[in-house]
Amino acid sequence: MPLWSPTEAQIAQAKITQFASFAGKRFSRHFDDYESLHRWSTEYPEEFWAAVYDYCGIIDHKRGSSTVSNANAMPGARWFEGTQLNFAENLLRRKDDDTAIIFVSEQDWEELWSYRKLYDEVSRIEQAMAHMGLAAGDVVVGWLPNLPQTLALALAASARGIVWASCSTDFGVNAVLDRFSQLEPKLLFVADHYSYQGKRFSCEQQSVAISEAIPSLLKTIIVPYPSNNQPSPTRIPEALDYDQWTQAFAPRTIDFQTLPFDHPLYVLFSSGTTGKPKGIIHGAGGTLIQHLKEHQFHTNITRDTRVFYFTTCGWMMWNWLISALASEACIILYDGSPVYPRTSRLFDLIDRHRINVFGVSAKYLDMLKKQDLSPRQSHTLSSLETVLSTGSPLSAEGFDFVYSQVKESVQLSSISGGTDIVSCFVLGNPALPVYRGEIQCKGLGMDVAVFSESGEAVVAETGELVCRKAFPSMPLGFWNDPEQTRYKEAYFSKFEGIWHHGDFAEISEHQGIIIHGRSDTTLNPGGVRIGTAEIYRQVEQLDEISEAVVIGHKHAGDERIVLFVRLRPGLQLDRALCENIKSIVRNGASPRHVPQFILQVTDIPRTKSGKISEMAVRAAAHGQSLKNLHALANPEALEHPRTGLNLNPRARESLNFGRLTAFVVLEYTCSCPAPTALRSSRCAAPLCN
Repeated sequence: MPLWSPTEAQIAQAKITQFASFAGKRFSRHFDDYESLHRWSTEYPEEFWAAVYDYCGIIDHKRGSSTVSNANAMPGARWFEGTQLNFAENLLRRKDDDTAIIFVSEQDWEELWSYRKLYDEVSRIEQAMAHMGLAAGDVVVGWLPNLPQTLALALAASARGIVWASCSTDFGVNAVLDRFSQLEPKLLFVADHYSYQGKRFSCEQQSVAISEAIPSLLKTIIVPYPSNNQPSPTRIPEALDYDQWTQAFAPRTIDFQTLPFDHPLYVLFSSGTTGKPKGIIHGAGGTLIQHLKEHQFHTNITRDTRVFYFTTCGWMMWNWLISALASEACIILYDGSPVYPRTSRLFDLIDRHRINVFGVSAKYLDMLKKQDLSPRQSHTLSSLETVLSTGSPLSAEGFDFVYSQVKESVQLSSISGGTDIVSCFVLGNPALPVYRGEIQCKGLGMDVAVFSESGEAVVAETGELVCRKAFPSMPLGFWNDPEQTRYKEAYFSKFEGIWHHGDFAEISEHQGIIIHGRSDTTLNPGGVRIGTAEIYRQVEQLDEISEAVVIGHKHAGDERIVLFVRLRPGLQLDRALCENIKSIVRNGASPRHVPQFILQVTDIPRTKSGKISEMAVRAAAHGQSLKNLHALANPEALEHPRTGLNLNPRARESLNFGRLTAFVVLEYTCSCPAPTALRSSRCAAPLCN
């Protein structure tokens, strides 16, 4: 039984239904259901993407004669060759006094920017950039909070064909330099300060260090953080003040540069936890058409929609969010902690600003569930229509929480894609039901499948998430990779000519998708592949556990499952809790999923975008060097002093966990009844009773 189903009226009014009618009439096709619409979108990409282009009203200066050439090559397909457009022009199509941006800081400072105000601000910045001699193909970068000015800077850059890249202010100096220095940018934008959890953080010292380490910079420009207080002076040698830099120019009609469809727009970066971050180049046209498709058809965004996503400008969801302006929507930018000064902070925004589409991470929803919060009782939420979740797989219990404690009439869209494509492979659909624990559908135009190790498409089995045909938002390539060697190795080395995304996934009987975790961290005890999300779904049910990370630890030619748990304050892992964890995992998943080691830690390493870094933990556990500790938001999680007790006298075997000195063995089990290969070499009898 579905948790939610759209009404007939909702289906009829959905933009995806209207698009199906539009495309069907144009190409003399009939679509009985979503499956037939999706099949057409992947089998006839030249028809589908042309229909998206026209239905969404993309503004161009010249329309090429071809929608796609070399369509069967991946990589190698070319989209809308000969087409000339400008990304920023499409996002600034409205020029009225309706609200484009609502900015809210954690200190309750609010600003409303109309479309006219945003256009004028972009005009000033674009003129300032032109005055400094910046032109198409140059690069500018921002180490900035999630401000309206950050968005305006990105749009002004794209108006001139300048490439934009950004990191949020929680990135340390080394992490910023690992990313920005490889781009050789001409301008650096920094904030004077920012606030988080009620504390004010000056950006001065870090800004000086970053500026001095990038010789290509013409100037550093200081953006004041909006607040009631006067900005404190920030002393960066020869830096310019943002307001003085822009106010020298009066708003005028923007001279949008006419650029090819695949002109570079953004550089986004891989997490960089296992090597130097890769600069992933995304094209203007591909990003625009993909986001329009996802916003209008899969999220039902219109000019009357108010869209919120909790993100920083160091995460691809920021790029995804700001593109909603191309659908003439109003977006809400929030900067600060999502739980300050109260846990319900983000739900306050829904009521105050009548938010329709509310996006957060799966971990945030899980945190609310563990704290027994019930937003439906504390808030009205009358405007809320859609809840989006991404960042990690949303557990089945997370689905239950949304429908029982948030709002039973919302469409819950768990979505999954990534920085690699600045968009989604699988996501929501306002005309389809929501099933517990499942992402609703494959994205239109995305030939998504699940492959076995031998490269065969499978259903109702776990395997590798792949995309079998090209799509417009594929990266143009990696920065400083002219032969595309690293690009091809990253996505096309496992299955030739097929995009291998690195997710361990399953297609359900409803044609929904379940993500079981990253396949590069898939567990393989006794040769049986297990997705880490399958274990997380079980252990996260326990109130005692705040969060967990699980890895496979190679030993004696096999692999054993090791579970690290961070408990709620004041709790200590003991035998009773270990047994409860084992029981929950065994009964909810299988005996094969039961961890052989359960260890308590005081913190768990995560990336700057907030994702738990299984790969960093696994590398450290195997004594491998971690070259980019500064790519982690909390590298100190790998350095805590040893604590805890060895509760099992038979667990005297020393785990060679290298730097992970906080990870103390508390229980040693075997996954009986499982094959002998899964059992402890020190145990002659099953220990799973």
